[in-house]
Amino acid sequence: MRKILNLVIIFMLTISANAQNEINTIPIDSMKRTKENSEHYTWGDNCSGWHLVKSQKLSIIEELMPPNTQEKKHFHEFSEQFFRILNGTATFEIENEIIKVEKGQGVHIPPGTKHKIRNDQSQNLEFIVISRPTTRGDRYNEPFEE
Repeated sequence: MRKILNLVIIFMLTISANAQNEINTIPIDSMKRTKENSEHYTWGDNCSGWHLVKSQKLSIIEELMPPNTQEKKHFHEFSEQFFRILNGTATFEIENEIIKVEKGQGVHIPPGTKHKIRNDQSQNLEFIVISRPTTRGDRYNEPFEE
């Protein structure tokens, strides 16, 4: 029993040391994220997104929606999301309700919640969307199957 316990301790110390070495090999400057050093993509009608963090467990995207644009209503089975408005006013359709979310405010979307974001304003809408886990492969658009 003592031999097994010693092996477990050695294994845990090895894992801890390897994890610390991985952290130490990442240059600190590469941890700083901006739109300029992040992967860019376009979607919808001339909307833009920048992947600030892109992993299976966490997605953080800065997005820009020009005036009078919107996404399709959809839901995520596993992902929860938080939208934080940086500039402008967002109109959200959440289930069958419509709410306005202004600069400095945010909204939490639990998994399974049907939603979409619109920019009904005459200025650009800029926001951060945080998804946990990532929404890649976990998006179901309207029309919804019952």
